[in-house]
Amino acid sequence: MSKPVTLRLLDTTVDAGPGLRSRIVERPGMGLAEADLVALVEDVRSIASSVLDDRDLTYGIFSGDPETLSRTVLTVVYEKRGGRPVAFNALAILDADLGGRSVEILHLGLVMVRPDVRGKGLSATLYGLTCVLLFVRRQCRAVWVSSVTQVPAVVGMVAETFSDVYPGRPVARRSFQHERLAQQIMGRWRHAFGVGDEAGFDADRFVITDAYTGGSDELKKTLETAAKHRDAIYNDLCAAELDYGRGDDLLQIGQIDMRAASRYLAKVASPDTVPGLLGRFALLTIQAALLPLVHWLDHTQPWGSLRAWKT
Repeated sequence: MSKPVTLRLLDTTVDAGPGLRSRIVERPGMGLAEADLVALVEDVRSIASSVLDDRDLTYGIFSGDPETLSRTVLTVVYEKRGGRPVAFNALAILDADLGGRSVEILHLGLVMVRPDVRGKGLSATLYGLTCVLLFVRRQCRAVWVSSVTQVPAVVGMVAETFSDVYPGRPVARRSFQHERLAQQIMGRWRHAFGVGDEAGFDADRFVITDAYTGGSDELKKTLETAAKHRDAIYNDLCAAELDYGRGDDLLQIGQIDMRAASRYLAKVASPDTVPGLLGRFALLTIQAALLPLVHWLDHTQPWGSLRAWKT
């Protein structure tokens, strides 16, 4: 008889740059004591208040919904001296179905950084590190990711960090899997990223029209004020596809896999450094030798007649 699978949740602290540390908590609504949860959410609210000049958001973790906090991954960056919270990312874990099996989608969610600490490269921690750690926790199986934004800098970051992203680079093509996941995200999960029921969705271009009506109104930007990417192709993509006056967003879907993890590691630890070499070697070793065995021995995954033993 198989034993019940214990849900192991991530709660870890890592360095986030000079004078900074980050705490990454998976499903805080399930894993944290009430007092710790309240304090963590208050840290996030204080960051949002500094960015939005005390204007309020009413979706996601700001809604106060306990179920939302049970399918969220929070990354909060603190100053080591004094412990002031300075940045956060709230990833949403979205359930979907693909090819007759259940899959998780990591929705990259809301990122905010206090104005006085911007420019310190925190996006690498707030986006990449969290996704890579979750990828490793899931035995390095490819994990789907999604993002909804009208900011060219974020569109480019997603396209260049993750694998098989659509829309993104000019050569990007959407697959049936992209289409299937997009349908489910827009059909079931639009409330997770503050998009109202009245918003439209152009399934050919992956554009959400009139997107800022579901609690995310304060985040709406103009093309002029939205942060630009260093590569003009992403700025041009947003200018061509999005109506900023109406409030459109791009829905991007891709994957965190071994290629994406390796690219992330190369950015934060140059390959000619010892950490970079060791890290990339470890990834290649896992990919070539260990992953097939780990996947095969995991009785919680469907492998049919290829299962190592029956439990």
